[in-house]
Amino acid sequence: MTVASEPVWPAKRLRFLMQRGLSPDKQRTLASATRAAFLPMEAIGHQGTLDCSIVREVGDIRDGFTQFFDGDVLVAKITPCFENGKGALVQGTPEGIGFGTTELHVLRPTGEIDGRFLYYVTASDRFRKLGEAAMAGAAGQKRVPEDFVRDYRIALPAIATQRAIVDHLDRETARLDRLVAEKERILRLLGEKRQALISRAVTRGLEPGVPTRGSGIPWLGELPAHWAVERARWLFKEHDERTRTGDEELLTVSHLTGVTPRSEKDVNMFMAETMEGYKVVAAGDLVINTLWAWMGAMGISPLDGIVSPAYNVYRPTDALEAGYVDALVRSPLFAQEVTRHSKGVWSSRLRLYPEEFFDVAFPVPPRAEQSRIVRLVETEGRKLDDLQVAAENAVALIEERRAALIAAAVTGQIEVGSGA
Repeated sequence: MTVASEPVWPAKRLRFLMQRGLSPDKQRTLASATRAAFLPMEAIGHQGTLDCSIVREVGDIRDGFTQFFDGDVLVAKITPCFENGKGALVQGTPEGIGFGTTELHVLRPTGEIDGRFLYYVTASDRFRKLGEAAMAGAAGQKRVPEDFVRDYRIALPAIATQRAIVDHLDRETARLDRLVAEKERILRLLGEKRQALISRAVTRGLEPGVPTRGSGIPWLGELPAHWAVERARWLFKEHDERTRTGDEELLTVSHLTGVTPRSEKDVNMFMAETMEGYKVVAAGDLVINTLWAWMGAMGISPLDGIVSPAYNVYRPTDALEAGYVDALVRSPLFAQEVTRHSKGVWSSRLRLYPEEFFDVAFPVPPRAEQSRIVRLVETEGRKLDDLQVAAENAVALIEERRAALIAAAVTGQIEVGSGA
């Protein structure tokens, strides 16, 4: 691969490079197909991957869905899917045809442009950034208009050059994708190691050789013999103080980050006009998101603030150290036990009310041992955090390299082969 001089490629709008309507061969495919791939948006990856494993009868999905054929290029039109790069070249459908979400632009290339080259053009940063700027619609539901796609101008090399470019990109992006997959595997292993470390420490302690006894609680199993087991009703008091002004720091609770300031969350969520009457939280309180407790949305608050009236706030007794409680309640084992105690008809509608929470059994090591467990979790957690940051930075750099490679190749800034 070498840096190329500025290519003299003719500029064309995509509208002149895409077919309108169905060719006779596609009409025959549509008429004869009995089964088709069905693509919800989640079946379309952000790096050109396409999951065609969901197959439906054509008669069941012919109406009300977007139709596409092998060789077409798909581009998500709605935010945030467009910004995330969702799109793909359609290949490998059961009978050459598929149907999917209406939130897709379907680009059907003529013989003047290679389908893989067209995909890489639509995957380039320039196409995505200009498309984002052209989006229209209500916040959270903005879409890339069809006119933007059709009027997008590209420099078009000869078909032989296009194919040389995409052969090079296929090889290089596959190599980079393998590197990303390896880093993501490392991130998964780090997450699993963190959970195993925490679960082991908060339910088994730090000394592997200490005598154990049966806890009598299925989710806990064997415990160190010198630990106690207590129901939450003897370890926590529900706290229901309400703010008069709503001026305190607004906190939120998730299964990923525990209790954090709402200001640190980069998400769109409904905000009440006033926060008067919200529940007051003190640093060290246990806050549980009643609706999402079954997913593990709970934790010890690191600071004073207020939370939604729909949350429950519990103040631990002196028998528990806050850091130990936080590590315990955010472990997968505890989330499973909470699910068993929650009430609701469907799993997605489970609620953990105070009476059910108070019936949950907690392992209670001596306070000094709780402190040692917290120190171990924090020390080992920082080591794992450093490794995680390094892996995440590596993924970001690889993805930047991938994007730069595509941008350079489809605009002729690098020479990857010969062509007319």
